[in-house]
Amino acid sequence: MKTDSTASDPKMTTTTRIALREFLDRPDVELYGMRIARNTGLPTGTLYPILIRLAAAGWLSSRREDIDECQESRPLRTYYRLTDEGRAKATDVLSHRPL
Repeated sequence: MKTDSTASDPKMTTTTRIALREFLDRPDVELYGMRIARNTGLPTGTLYPILIRLAAAGWLSSRREDIDECQESRPLRTYYRLTDEGRAKATDVLSHRPL
């Protein structure tokens, strides 16, 4: 069943579809930006705006981890996961416009 597109749906560029594929390949795993960038080869300057748009459209949920950056010796991560709506829409998009 095809999901209706709305004005709030993000633009489905090739890079957006690449990012969505990463989430569909791991639907029950929270992913953070640098991991997605490494796995997909997308530059972070391209990837992070995509993640922000997908989250704003309700396709992804996000949460910031609560760690001591000094103790962990790394910056805080924002973790993303497909929402139920995002999973349905991403599956539909990639079935009609595969990579």
